[in-house]
Amino acid sequence: MSGIEDRLQLERDQIPLWLPVALGCGIASWFALADRSAWIAFIMLALAVACACFALGQGLRIVRIAGIAAMMMALGCILIWIRAERTDTETLGRPVASDFTAQVVSVEHLPARQSIRLRLRSPSDTSLPVQFRVNIDEDAAPDGLAAGAWVALEARLMPPPRAAVPGAYDFSQRAWFDGIGATGRAWGDVRIVREAEGGSWRGWLEAQRTRLAAHVADRVGGREGAIAATLATGDRGRIAEEDADAMRRSGLAHLLAISGLHVTAVIGVAMLLVLKTLALSPRLALNLPLIVIAAGAGALAGLAYTLFTGSQVPTVRACIAAMLILIGVAMGRDAITLRLVATGALIVLLLWPETLVGPSFQLSFAAVTAIVALHEHPRVKRLLSRRDERFFAKVGRFTLGLLLTGIVVEIALMPIALYHFNKAGLYGALANIIAIPLTSFVIIPLEALALFLDMFGLGAPVWWIVGQALSLLMTLAHSVSETPGAVALLPSMPITAYVAMIIGGLWFLLWKSAWRYWGLPIVMFGGAWALVSPAPDILVTGDGQHMAIRQADGRLALLRPRAGDYVRDIFNETSGLESEAGALDDLPTAWCNPDSCRTTIWSGGRQWRIFATRSSYYLPYPELMAECSAADIVVSDRRMPDGCTPRWLLADRGFLQEAGGLAIRLSPAHIETVLTPGDDRPWRRSQ
Repeated sequence: MSGIEDRLQLERDQIPLWLPVALGCGIASWFALADRSAWIAFIMLALAVACACFALGQGLRIVRIAGIAAMMMALGCILIWIRAERTDTETLGRPVASDFTAQVVSVEHLPARQSIRLRLRSPSDTSLPVQFRVNIDEDAAPDGLAAGAWVALEARLMPPPRAAVPGAYDFSQRAWFDGIGATGRAWGDVRIVREAEGGSWRGWLEAQRTRLAAHVADRVGGREGAIAATLATGDRGRIAEEDADAMRRSGLAHLLAISGLHVTAVIGVAMLLVLKTLALSPRLALNLPLIVIAAGAGALAGLAYTLFTGSQVPTVRACIAAMLILIGVAMGRDAITLRLVATGALIVLLLWPETLVGPSFQLSFAAVTAIVALHEHPRVKRLLSRRDERFFAKVGRFTLGLLLTGIVVEIALMPIALYHFNKAGLYGALANIIAIPLTSFVIIPLEALALFLDMFGLGAPVWWIVGQALSLLMTLAHSVSETPGAVALLPSMPITAYVAMIIGGLWFLLWKSAWRYWGLPIVMFGGAWALVSPAPDILVTGDGQHMAIRQADGRLALLRPRAGDYVRDIFNETSGLESEAGALDDLPTAWCNPDSCRTTIWSGGRQWRIFATRSSYYLPYPELMAECSAADIVVSDRRMPDGCTPRWLLADRGFLQEAGGLAIRLSPAHIETVLTPGDDRPWRRSQ
């Protein structure tokens, strides 16, 4: 025990960094456990451990730490439980078509899809949720469509979709916390029945944001204009899918999300302008705290930019971190430390505990933590610290710093990207050496200058330079994304493997003494577990209409060859594939007709026979019973007769309503489901 106490004494300055980790463990436990009895048991156990530690600690540091950690875990579970219940989003129970009027909350233009996304509330049809989201065609949008207006339209709405198969994205969870009770699409014309009233600053801000995005996109033009509008306003609706995919595959997608990089650039430009302008006056320079004044100007610029770009959670999170840094600068303290990162994470989790399980929170804080931990290391400090040397040596040292930072960030983010998206860019560190300085020091400042010069009609030359810089950025993104081996693909990994990598990574990054290296074997164990976890042999969507079978060569064969891109993408991502899925009809072991298919696959040293229906037409009862009896697995979107008893699994409508989508592995035989029996989380209760 004394050895541990000595280590903790040595690491005493690092111990507070674990407060947000303990709070996050409590939040994650609420998401992992399914019902309120388990939540209550977890909270009571954590509080009991905390009380025992405080009562019996006998002055031991490790016992006090365990008590505080247990208390924070209980607090995290309580916070997210209260947040989930108080949100109380009214959710649509089943798909409906309705003719109604409603008030527009927000308008999001999606030119790349030729659509406009409306967020509506207070519909005249009382059977609809209080607030929901509808897409309309651009051509159907009337003049004067703005936040605050009342519109009349016809739309087909459906409940927020849950994950189609295990490991896929669960929109119903996000929709619950965002207050979205349904999604859908309108048809026909949209009519304005009451114009938006003046005086709403949110409506005015949204209108100005839309106008600025259109202005920037028009001034730059083409795909570069879409990226320029995104950097200026956060509006990503103009970016073509192929460009967005290239940015993701090349590891540059973070440039499209208004977050730390963009907020820092805006604050930095504002501080530099104010500081240099005031320093021109000797009297001001000698009598005023210019650093504090510049920090205040930077804070105002950061807040304004956050509000103007839509106040999305990642932007707000970056703004909070920037405000903490500016406070440190004004106080004369070190601006960026791991304690600052921990404070920012703690504030975000206290205000928005649900963000913990989203990729945005995990990616941003993992990246910042890795960067700060790298640059706090004494050897790295000595290597990258500024010194009096020749210009090219300074450039080389700066480039080396960017490369080291990029490599560390890519390593830190890879497990998170693979878990959430089943893919991760491998060459992002190299691409970001060019992309980050280009964006931070050229594109964003020049956009600001061009907008300023536009007030005098002089912005055209600067906009041309912005376009050329963005063209270089897009060329880089497409070149890297098309390079062989640019993307690592992985099937959905077990949650325990992911947790092991996160715990090991935090242990390595947050401690400073030699025992930090204990985290590396844990990371490697989790990584190895993820790598050896096989892809599912069979995937079935929650409605039973779509099924994919993994062939011997790894490719997928679909039950319904006409399945849309959405379904194909879900199956491919979950299986860690990019190759085009084939049709079950084309397998040599399959026999199919318009209404059903049967096939056999070999796995685990035995043959598995699978029978699936793919239409709603009547099937002769004797033939259906014969197929059921001969099959090991039966999949159907209809409710099968009681006499249908396959040898292992009957996944019909009744079963899938309880289980949701399925991921089936045959060696050894195992079924993973989207839904858990007795799941009491509110977005599950509402479905």
